Amino acid sequence: MLAGIQQLSIADILNKRTLIIGELGSGKTLLTLKLTLNLIDSGYGKHITVLDFAPKKIGNVGGRFLDFGFNPSKIFAYLAPSKVYTPRISAKTPQELLDLALKNKENIEKLIFKYLTKPTEILVINDITLYFHAGSLELIDECIMSSKTFIGNAYYGRELSFNHGTGVSAKERNLVIELMKYMDNIVVLKRKREDR
Repeated sequence: MLAGIQQLSIADILNKRTLIIGELGSGKTLLTLKLTLNLIDSGYGKHITVLDFAPKKIGNVGGRFLDFGFNPSKIFAYLAPSKVYTPRISAKTPQELLDLALKNKENIEKLIFKYLTKPTEILVINDITLYFHAGSLELIDECIMSSKTFIGNAYYGRELSFNHGTGVSAKERNLVIELMKYMDNIVVLKRKREDR
């Protein structure tokens, strides 16, 4: 089901799988955060784990929940890598891009395994696509299957398609398409056009 932003109530997301996709700067993180805060306000905080894979906000790129004033003490667990790289933005060579993607995968998988040892009923993942550069769908699927309610967001656009010929962007896009097949709700966000 393709859902509009205003249509997603607590009833629409509880015990369902929801994926928010869109271009850079389309508001994916903010909507994911808003849905998470709605769950907290409805008394579900102690059942929520947030896996925040996003890099710190740089302009309109990235953004962790913490960058938007999120208070992690209101949920069961907030897990974020201490270091997150932006391979397609910062890499100068194909090898550097692959190396950065691999470092992200290793840092993120530590958190995934931590979650899997103590899963919660509600799982929120901010910026799944950063893991998909070098990671697998199977591990993300295992996390989703360990929860009853899943809310996540993923980059799905063309703006970051340059990847030094490494195939990282194609792999990411293919895994997002696969992930969509397992979702109850898919929210597609369009970036608002800026006046020129």
